[in-house]
Amino acid sequence: MGAQWSQFFPPTPVFTERDVGKQEGKVFLVTGGYSGIGFEISKALYQHKGHVYIAGRSEEKANQAIKAIQESTPDHDGGRIDFLYLDLEDLSTIKTAVQDLSAKESKIDVVWNNAGVSQPPVGSVSKQGHELQMAVNCLGPFLLVKLLMPLLEAGVASSVPGSGSVRILWASSQFMELSAPSGGINIPELRNPPGDKARNYCNSKTGNLFLATEFARRFGLSKGLVSAAYNPGASSTNLFRHTPWLGVLAWPLMYKPQLAALTALYAGLSEEITVETNGCYVIPWGRISTSLRGDLQNATLDREDGGTGIASEFWESCEESTEAYS
Repeated sequence: MGAQWSQFFPPTPVFTERDVGKQEGKVFLVTGGYSGIGFEISKALYQHKGHVYIAGRSEEKANQAIKAIQESTPDHDGGRIDFLYLDLEDLSTIKTAVQDLSAKESKIDVVWNNAGVSQPPVGSVSKQGHELQMAVNCLGPFLLVKLLMPLLEAGVASSVPGSGSVRILWASSQFMELSAPSGGINIPELRNPPGDKARNYCNSKTGNLFLATEFARRFGLSKGLVSAAYNPGASSTNLFRHTPWLGVLAWPLMYKPQLAALTALYAGLSEEITVETNGCYVIPWGRISTSLRGDLQNATLDREDGGTGIASEFWESCEESTEAYS
């Protein structure tokens, strides 16, 4: 319980915005970057002269966020920030978004899969009929990253060899460790989601952990990419728009988005994360977890490595669900 307690009440951050460093020449993609934690990630990257793409469905909200970020640094002379239309709920649109980005950029350095949905009404589904939380939180990001592989590989080619600076980040949640069943996910639930929106949310956040470890296992050594999951920490954002009562009940445990963004920035930029720590799980406010629940850790290992192979099964399920759109 001590490990969970330290996530409810994290120690003072060691990695702060001062540690972000200059990001000139770097290209970043932040899904859901126009509100909450994503807004704070985008602002920090812009203020340190990175080129940030805010990806989402609403150009109006993105433009409002871009204006606010630019006005926060009136004497800024280096960074860029642009909007990229991306609808994670509709798999048929993701390839076009990647093509649009590829027409503008020759590489990507870090992708934050920050966007997400939590506990919409039971029965909510995506354009392709998938349970909405699984679609937005896992299937869309999975397809996005697979299609971005050429740009990510180009990022590796232009980076310091072996630096592990080109990364894919997956937003998970402490809710996963607190609520996931033994083994993390009951695979049959992917085809027949239960009528329990909290359980479906938990499945999607566990899925983000599994996608992080599987990308690391499958592409870490061969491609030189680093993939990691992170629990940003409880934060007052519009993620709770479908469960406002939860935000009220949990308010003593809620922190400002700026703090949660430090967890994500640490995951994306800290030199403590390397190719040797590929597949790690980052906890608030920027620490590599050494106490991930044992059965979840075991699920990330293949059977030949002594694990249960559940993460690999989840990957294959995502492959099957998105294959037609790649």
